[in-house]
Amino acid sequence: MASPSPRTPVAEQVEELLAPGGPLPIVAAGDLVLRRGTPPFDGQLEPALLARFVEALRSTMHAAPGVGLAAPQVGVPLRIAVVEDTAPVPQEVRQARGRVPQPFRVLVNPSYEPVGTARAAFFEGCLSVPGWQAVVARHATVRLRAHDEQGAAVDEEFSGWPARIVQHETDHLDGLLYLDRAELRSLSSHEAMARLWTQPTPKEAARALGFELP
Repeated sequence: MASPSPRTPVAEQVEELLAPGGPLPIVAAGDLVLRRGTPPFDGQLEPALLARFVEALRSTMHAAPGVGLAAPQVGVPLRIAVVEDTAPVPQEVRQARGRVPQPFRVLVNPSYEPVGTARAAFFEGCLSVPGWQAVVARHATVRLRAHDEQGAAVDEEFSGWPARIVQHETDHLDGLLYLDRAELRSLSSHEAMARLWTQPTPKEAARALGFELP
């Protein structure tokens, strides 16, 4: 009988991370794992361990709460992210931002490319940069290519807020934070957001803070 394949270092890391149970600790900006980019997923986790890791990412995303979470945000250097958005926002906000509900998805080895030249700018935040938001201009529509956790190919176009989520989470896997693409004059604390910038679009913030929108 052949001996079992040895566990990869990242598999051992994931096992240790999952051992306590419950939501995983989220890594904050400044940690190197958020800046190094990730190698492609190529079977570093056996199917059962991958399923447990995906479920832990999902529960951590829900607990945060957030609409997406990438493996580096819990310290794991793998090209895997999860997304889900119930879009619990007023209709006016939903229409202005193109924010429509998105089912739970697992994105393995995702990449995206813009569809057309249109860009949209909105305030955006990140679980790894807690307490702050800033305006980010992103492609309005993107084509996503990835695989799911079962290995099935994903080739789909996303527009509006779902396109923003796809870009944000894929950027994490490339070692980028939303602040790298943000209009830094717009950087606002959550308290300032609640007090000043609750409008569906950032037009008033751009006028008052002195930055341009696309």
